[in-house]
Amino acid sequence: MGKVTGFLEIDRQVHKYQPASDRIRHFREFTLPMSDSEVEKQAARCMDCGIPYCHGPTGCPVHNQIPDWNDLVYNGEWETAIRNLHSTNNFPEFTGRICPAPCEEACTLNLEDIPVAIKTVEQALADKAYEIGYIRPYPPLMKTGKRVAIIGSGPAGMAAAQQLGRAGHEVHVYERESRPGGLMRYGIPDFKIEKHFIDRRIEQMQGEGVTFFCGVNIGVDKSVESLLSGYDAVLYCGGSETPRAAGIPGADLDGVHDAMPYLVQQNRRVGGEDIQSVAWAAPEIRANGQHVVVVGGGDTASDCVGTAFRQGAVRVTQLDIRPQPPEKEDKLSVWPYWATKMRTSSSQAEGAKREFQVATLEFMGEDGKLIGVKCCEVDERRKPIAGKEFIIRADLAFIAIGFAGPFRQGVLSELDGRMKTMIDNRRSTNVAASERDYRTSIDGLFAAGDARRGQSLVVWAIREGRQAARAIDEALMGASLLPR
Repeated sequence: MGKVTGFLEIDRQVHKYQPASDRIRHFREFTLPMSDSEVEKQAARCMDCGIPYCHGPTGCPVHNQIPDWNDLVYNGEWETAIRNLHSTNNFPEFTGRICPAPCEEACTLNLEDIPVAIKTVEQALADKAYEIGYIRPYPPLMKTGKRVAIIGSGPAGMAAAQQLGRAGHEVHVYERESRPGGLMRYGIPDFKIEKHFIDRRIEQMQGEGVTFFCGVNIGVDKSVESLLSGYDAVLYCGGSETPRAAGIPGADLDGVHDAMPYLVQQNRRVGGEDIQSVAWAAPEIRANGQHVVVVGGGDTASDCVGTAFRQGAVRVTQLDIRPQPPEKEDKLSVWPYWATKMRTSSSQAEGAKREFQVATLEFMGEDGKLIGVKCCEVDERRKPIAGKEFIIRADLAFIAIGFAGPFRQGVLSELDGRMKTMIDNRRSTNVAASERDYRTSIDGLFAAGDARRGQSLVVWAIREGRQAARAIDEALMGASLLPR
């Protein structure tokens, strides 16, 4: 695979970024494109591994055949490469931008900290395929006469819809917001993925016969029962959107917000929409001229950091209760699994002050408005250390500590007591459905994505959508030719 000696001759190269001083002035993507020849060289670094961990259980959740399409890109066979990539991943331009790339962690070359630039090659391959015209609608040759409704148009719902549509079923996707895409559109900032990439996939799917009904909140505007009686199968892909409760005193002060309303407002603003969404209604939130504190250490917290800088925040401080991880992991004990090590996101690199092993004790206020955050250093059991309290000035604070399951309003409230749920090891309440057949406790109703597995990555949502599509196709037709 690739050039036999490529990994010895060619240095690792990934997309470069615009300088932080430039990119914080806009909300567009800021990665700098690479030439075809540069991408082909990076693909040439892929080794002829006996066991390619990059696309096994330790690497890519959708099982991308990474060595195969790296070899095709290296040899300039871009059209064959995108066909191979699409055989496992419906939306490589999404994952090429916003996936953390566990495949690179599992790469054999990562033993030397120089993994193949898989994510960079994937994004370049998807973008070039669009540029040349390799990506177009592929409507089914035959129709089955079966009808499937999908609730939710995030990556799981989109992947399932495309797979089921191509299998010949009539597919209707219901989305409560004004445009499809779910939290991939409204929760992830445009500087990470511009939304025209979602729009052109929606256009492709519409060309394949998939119909989208936006502005329809199932369980509120239209009942789940009407879908169950009107379709042969219904797939619930509502995501995991209930903010995890922090229980911090002072959270009701003016200036303290959950992270998602803030991100949704800015994404809608960039998209030219009214900032108020169906699910995330809140007063207008802006960070310009503010001292901002972000509570949490994950991707959503990082997105708040980058958004605040672009809005003109004076200072942004990020609080993480976890200890500061080591700069480098012990490869022999961790590889090929995802390592806990110091990672700095592009948003954090724009100037955030990061505080580790710190608990948020209280949001402090004056006349009902936030003026500061009381913090304390914690021990290895996350217990506050006496005498280690301190206060950070804050005009605006965002709580970004994860999600605890699907919203109750809508599908879950209508089916309360009938559709079984389960609590996972993160204390999230998710819809109970097995990974084998994705069936819920209600006949004809399936579930996939974060609503089933809990808060996760876009690439896992795509996998769930694809697998649920096969399970539904098999249930309707007795057998399925869709890949699992």
